[in-house]
Amino acid sequence: MQSRKLRIIQLILVILFLPGISFAQQTLDEIDATPWADAVSPLDGAAPVMESIPFRQVKHVNSDRQISLSGTWNLSDGQGISVNASVPCGIHYALMEAGVIPDPRLGRNDTIAEQCSYKEWTLERTFQYDGSMTDPLLSFKGVANKCRVWLNGEMIGEHEGMFGGPDIAVGSFLRKGENTIKVELSRILVLGGGWTKDANESWKNTVVANCVYGWHYCRIPSLGIWNDVLILDRPVNRIENPFIMTRHHNGDMRLGLTIPETTSGEIRLLITPDNFKGQSQAYKASINNAKGNVAFDFHINNPQLWWPNDAGEQHLYRAEVQLVKDGKIVSVCSRRFGVRTIEMKPLPIAEEEQAKCYKWLFCINGRDMFIRGTGWCTMDVMLEFTRERYERFLAVARQQHVQMIRAWGGGMPETDTFYDVCDELGIMVLQEWPTCWDSHFVQPYDLLKETVERNTVRLRNHPSLAMWGGGNESYNLVSPTIDMMGRLSKELDGTRVFHRGEPRGGSRHDYHCWWENAPITYNLRMTAHFWGEFGIPSLPNIETINHYMNGERYEWPPKPESTFTHHTATFGYSEDIENLTQYAGYFMPFTSLEDVILGSQLAQTEGVRHTLERARTMWPETTGALYYKLNDNYPGLSWSSVDYQGAIKPLHYFARRAFAPTTSVLLFDTTNLARQEVILPYYLLNDDTTLNGKQMKAHLTVWNHRMECVYDSTFTLVPKQMVEKIADIKLNATQTTSEMLYLKTDLIGTGNKVIARNWYFSNYETRQGVLLESKASEVVMKKKGNRIIITNLSNHPAVGVTLSAPGYAKIFMPSDNYVWIDPHETITITTNVPQSVAIDWWNRKRF
Repeated sequence: MQSRKLRIIQLILVILFLPGISFAQQTLDEIDATPWADAVSPLDGAAPVMESIPFRQVKHVNSDRQISLSGTWNLSDGQGISVNASVPCGIHYALMEAGVIPDPRLGRNDTIAEQCSYKEWTLERTFQYDGSMTDPLLSFKGVANKCRVWLNGEMIGEHEGMFGGPDIAVGSFLRKGENTIKVELSRILVLGGGWTKDANESWKNTVVANCVYGWHYCRIPSLGIWNDVLILDRPVNRIENPFIMTRHHNGDMRLGLTIPETTSGEIRLLITPDNFKGQSQAYKASINNAKGNVAFDFHINNPQLWWPNDAGEQHLYRAEVQLVKDGKIVSVCSRRFGVRTIEMKPLPIAEEEQAKCYKWLFCINGRDMFIRGTGWCTMDVMLEFTRERYERFLAVARQQHVQMIRAWGGGMPETDTFYDVCDELGIMVLQEWPTCWDSHFVQPYDLLKETVERNTVRLRNHPSLAMWGGGNESYNLVSPTIDMMGRLSKELDGTRVFHRGEPRGGSRHDYHCWWENAPITYNLRMTAHFWGEFGIPSLPNIETINHYMNGERYEWPPKPESTFTHHTATFGYSEDIENLTQYAGYFMPFTSLEDVILGSQLAQTEGVRHTLERARTMWPETTGALYYKLNDNYPGLSWSSVDYQGAIKPLHYFARRAFAPTTSVLLFDTTNLARQEVILPYYLLNDDTTLNGKQMKAHLTVWNHRMECVYDSTFTLVPKQMVEKIADIKLNATQTTSEMLYLKTDLIGTGNKVIARNWYFSNYETRQGVLLESKASEVVMKKKGNRIIITNLSNHPAVGVTLSAPGYAKIFMPSDNYVWIDPHETITITTNVPQSVAIDWWNRKRF
């Protein structure tokens, strides 16, 4: 018997080492996680099951009381400046509001604001305390960046790191009655030698939002108490840090929480719908001498799931966790959450390639999805993170069909307000830690560790949070610091994947267009398994430019010392004007400011929309595309699709069509088709598969510069999957010989209803400005309330029909824009402003 076992073992060993025999490869996720393979996740292991009980909302006094110290503080430099500051705020905003410095966003005033970062400042206020707290804790949610804290004349703590802290026990320092708190802000240090040549590299020696240190955008290093300041009560019997985890989207859940001191009693959990009508449910579990992290399983009946934008509704629940002792509620915590799961699946690539690739296929609530998205920049250089501004930018993202935003390592672990809005709008977040370009080798380990610990616990209940990332564009990612981030992502969360860096493992960043001066055609051909970044910068809306030009007149070429040059991608320190000349010059002359704006914005549109569309046709080998980016932290030439003030660029509307859940697209290998025989692959994209099994038509027309239709064909199809190739469209040299070429595709459903429309423009490089010189169409417009009714009276199309709201660009968001209108067609566009709107179109009569 033993010899038989031995022969079997020998046979297995021979098979294992036979040449040509391959076995399942580890994916990069598994390889990367090797250093923290022993880490224990909150989801690991079994947990007691809570008993379901009748729901009963009991009125109670919230024992976890707090005092907010937000409000009016005194800001002073000890050298004569003493003004009011409305905390939370940055010092630059407070100084601007008080009239001490001019608006840093205008002209070259940022150089004045920058100098304020290199001084020491003090923020001080008084407040009342009634003496009733058991163990009060002074908690700063965000101070930039290094500070010392004084209470009633005694120095009680110091801290460095922008994203939370310090937390200081103040029971022995507080007085009943009036108290005085003072925060001393250390000046920002200056360290040169980076990119660009005048950038301040001192961010690499600390932990801050580094995108305000001059490598892009502006150079106004952050200072201030930029987030809330609270005094929290900490009774002996209390619970903290509740974490609601989804084990399965069938409603199997887990509650994790922290019990700081040994406690016995009962944990009660009340689950109520937060933004929808539904059933409330309640649970209980006993605890006996419990301390530290504890967990309980429970089940939500008939769970209403949280889905990304366009995939379903964003159902949110409210969890109230109570600690009950002797029948009395002694501690309460409340969190909002959603029921949703995210599983990452391997790409359908060769097995030997798995070790080089992350699992990039997103399976959300059991459904495989292509992820449509963009990058996110820290919203404001002066730290004005208002809900109103968040709602503006994220509402635009939702209209653009964005499902994921990458909050990159150049910025910050985003605010609670940001995540609340993302939860409500269905926008997932790839949250990176604040490291870039291998800075994790020199940034203080302990500061980064505190940042990761604090913010993982703070953010982990948000259903919009989809993935953790180690940082931006670092390529040496084997380090104790990155290992620490990965370990903590598992130990403190465990419900989301962690990637060491971006790009990595099948994702790609590419900026050959702009930095390497590649033609736009380069972007038309790019591919990746997952796009993390790419794009082309463009100028802002003309209202935004006129505002920051601050009376300076436009001239071309602009002088190096001009405001126009100063507000470019690296603020005049690089080849920005030369690059702008190249890319805007593909489309327009530089006769007027309007011309150069249009040229740059169309270059951006062409350099992004085609890459997005090609990526979607490559599903499932390509599983997502995030272009760079949605927004800016300062006004100027930038990669954003919405400028700093909130004005929407053309890219938004073309990306919206490229990202529409159901649409049709054409693939181009070149921007200029003139005098060529070409084959254009023609695809149906149907992400939500709602059209599967239904007969429909795809109608494609092609028009030349004289607005003569040179191609017209209709295809009947019955889609069966997310991506369907409709046909290869063949155009001969006679059809493509035209100064401009326009292509329009409609998806037509039952009753000849247009389900989706997409359109293209080509050959614009034949002559600057030719885009606006095609045969003119006659268009009329009527406004009825918030509806704009537009009719094309001509026998040929009207292209690039554009609405604007002069004076209101930063809030204007029509339901569509830059549209195509067929001959004798009437369309309706809704607007969000009551004011009158203006209309223009590319082929209107101009002379």
